Amino acid sequence: MIDFNYYMPTKLLFGPGKVSGIGEITKQYGTRALIVTGKNSTKKTGLLDRVVSYLEKEDIECIIFDKVQSNPLTTTAEEGAIFAKEKGCDVVVALGGGSTIDAAKGIAFMAVNDGSVTDYIFGKAQIGALPIIAVTTTAGTGSEGDCMAVLTNPENNDKKSLKSQFIYPKVSIIDSELMTTLPKHIIAPTGIDVMCHAMEAYVAKNSNPLSEIMALKAIELVSKNLVSVYKNPNDLEAWSNMAFANTLGGMVIDASGVALAHGLEHPVSGLLDVTHGEGLAALLITWMEYTYESSLEKFANIAKAIGEDVGGLSIEDSAKKGIEGIKKLLARLDLTKTLSDLGVKEEHIDWLSSNALKTMTYAVNNNPKVPSLEEIKKLYTDCL
Repeated sequence: MIDFNYYMPTKLLFGPGKVSGIGEITKQYGTRALIVTGKNSTKKTGLLDRVVSYLEKEDIECIIFDKVQSNPLTTTAEEGAIFAKEKGCDVVVALGGGSTIDAAKGIAFMAVNDGSVTDYIFGKAQIGALPIIAVTTTAGTGSEGDCMAVLTNPENNDKKSLKSQFIYPKVSIIDSELMTTLPKHIIAPTGIDVMCHAMEAYVAKNSNPLSEIMALKAIELVSKNLVSVYKNPNDLEAWSNMAFANTLGGMVIDASGVALAHGLEHPVSGLLDVTHGEGLAALLITWMEYTYESSLEKFANIAKAIGEDVGGLSIEDSAKKGIEGIKKLLARLDLTKTLSDLGVKEEHIDWLSSNALKTMTYAVNNNPKVPSLEEIKKLYTDCL
């Protein structure tokens, strides 16, 4: 019997050129916008100036906060919130990839809630957030379609999600034209993040019939389009499909959560500040090999979704074909680094393993096969 709940209140505006309407959208929520962005990319591409002009045309005052880096910090969110309050901002515009949107969510949240964001990550009662308008420039985290903000605490390297109904963006603009300027070293790892979101949510214990449909579609879209945009970043049709997959990926992890691949990766990028997608790529095959026997039918369906020929094969052999297919995809994207290549050493394994159980408990337990501490240590070791 079908039995599940689903909630996603964000208005999605999807399509090339949609960013031009951001002024009319934002003025419905405020008149003093804090634009949260990174240090370089949106300035180099001219996107920041364009967005400012669209907002100012609607008499919205723009205040820029451009201190976001990859793997955003809790301290950055708190600094941005203080800045937003000092400037009297009443709406937050996130302009960038997943790190920027996550930081913007943290800023919007802490502009309303007192204290430390870490307290709220670990369950302190919440009262609200400033309205958020998200403009995504990558196909990666899907943060435009979920209520999470992944933040790293620099005091102890814990990388964990703030989860709050108040940080769903009011409106998310998914404009594939904004993605054509991405460099290849960003395209590949962010695309694999989309694939991991979809695969993990699909096989997760907390999956539901709706999230499974969306996850399989995202898996199919990534398999058909990621290599295309990697080889030709000007392929707007392929970008449109990747952008759709990205948003679906955010929606499915919002509904069903991530699983062990993310559970293992967050400690790595929290400790060593590696690119999240590269960390996932280094762990992905080992996660699949560890997990597939506990979810054979779903892993077989993944094989079909990525275009593997499974005709006449048993369910187990079909599931194995899915693993081989993902190996081939990683090779075509030049994502072949091991954890050792990313800076992980044997002496890190104990800390990483304990931190995974401490900060990513839900993700670890959401996996079809739940590992012990010793098994987690072996999984990390196998990826060195």
